[in-house]
Amino acid sequence: MLRLVIVAALWASLTPAQAQDYPVKPVQIITPAAAGNSPDVATRFVTDRLAAMWKQQIVVLNRPGAGGLIAAQAAAGATPDGYTLYMTQASTYTVLPVTQEKMGVDLDKAFVPIGLIGEQPIAVSVTPSLGVNTVPELIALIRKTPNGMLFGATNRGGQSHLTGELFARRANVPMTYVHAPGAAQSISDVAAGRIPIMFEGIAGVGGAAAGGLIKLLAVGSAKRLPNYPDVPTIAESVPGFESKGWLLLMAPAGTPDSIIDKINIDLRTVLNEPELQNKFATIGTYPRYLTPSQSAEFIKKEQELWWPLVKEVGVAR
Repeated sequence: MLRLVIVAALWASLTPAQAQDYPVKPVQIITPAAAGNSPDVATRFVTDRLAAMWKQQIVVLNRPGAGGLIAAQAAAGATPDGYTLYMTQASTYTVLPVTQEKMGVDLDKAFVPIGLIGEQPIAVSVTPSLGVNTVPELIALIRKTPNGMLFGATNRGGQSHLTGELFARRANVPMTYVHAPGAAQSISDVAAGRIPIMFEGIAGVGGAAAGGLIKLLAVGSAKRLPNYPDVPTIAESVPGFESKGWLLLMAPAGTPDSIIDKINIDLRTVLNEPELQNKFATIGTYPRYLTPSQSAEFIKKEQELWWPLVKEVGVAR
C-alpha cells in the first residue's frame, strides 16, 4: 500500500513537468465537421497556429455523420494523455442527448472541456421586396399575415432551424419551417420571394446581402459583430435572444489537469492574434476565450436553452 502511495505521489509530481514539455510528439484532433466546411476551416486555422507554437504536427481527423455521434464515439475511447483531442460542435451537446436514446457514449463522463474556440452567429434575412427593414417591422408583418409566414433553414435540428423556432417563440409569431438542402437554396428561395424569411450563419448570407439578393436584418450574437457594425442584434428587439453555432476543444476524461491548463493558455494566445481573428471573420466565426471551468458552464447553459426546444419541436435524427 505504501508503495502505491509513493508511486502515485511521484506520478503527481511528474505531471506538471510533462505539461511543461507537452507536446513531445504529434497531436491528433477528431472533429465531426466535414472537410472544407466552416467549422473544419476554423479548426484548421487554430491547429495551424498551435502547431507552429508547439513545433509539432497536428493532424485533424474528420469524422462527420450521425449528427456528430461518430466523432464523439471515436474520441471517447482515446488514451487520456493529451495527444488525442476532440473538437466538438454545438449540436453534439445541444441536440444529440435529446434525440439519441442510445448514444453509446456519455458525453459528461467521456470528455472534459479545454476551452471554447469560437462562435458562429445565425442571422435572419428576408426578401427585399417584403418591405421590412428591421426585426420589429418583420414581427409586425408576420402577426398581420394570416397563418403566419414561412422561414427557410438548412438541416432539421441544426442551428439554423432551431434559431427560427426559437425566434417564433420568443417573438410570439406564427412561423413554419421549410427545409433547404443548403444555404444556397435558401438564398435562392428568399431572393425570388418563394420563401420570405431565412435563418443561416452570417458567413453564408453576407455575400448575398451585400449584393442585394436578400436583406440582412439582424444577427443572433450577443453583441454587434465587428465586421457588421451597422447590423443590429436580434436581442436589440427581442431581449435576451442569442443563437450561434460554436466550437469547443475537449479532452478525454482523465487527461491531466496540467496538460488541459497548458493547452487552454496556449489557446488564449492563439485566439488573441489579430491575424487569426481576421481569418475567422471571413468564415463567420468569432473567437471567444473561456477557461475550462467557464467552458463547462457555457455548455450547461446552452443545454438549458436548447434541450426544451428540441424536445418540443420533435427533431428527428
